[in-house]
Amino acid sequence: MTATLISLISILTGIIGANITAVAFKKYSFGIVGNTIAGVFGSIFFIKSFGRLGFDPFKIVQTGNINFRLFSLNLIVSFFGGVIALILIKQLKIILNKNSKL
Repeated sequence: MTATLISLISILTGIIGANITAVAFKKYSFGIVGNTIAGVFGSIFFIKSFGRLGFDPFKIVQTGNINFRLFSLNLIVSFFGGVIALILIKQLKIILNKNSKL
């Protein structure tokens, strides 16, 4: 498995996290397209930010084999990145709507 494939799997995990959150909590939903976009950006942001701690895709395949501990940590961070991005974007939308009514 290459680092590119691991990155794509991480992004897919972020999309799944955002869409599951939107299904579980209807008030955070932006529709399937909006949830997917939030999941993509949340996943990428979290992996780029926290991946520097040692679980970015290049570190996972650095030895030539897959380090499954780092890979699972990468997937967990991607999932929660999608979830948190969806929630933060919804909160930002609420704040901006309140300010525009003033």
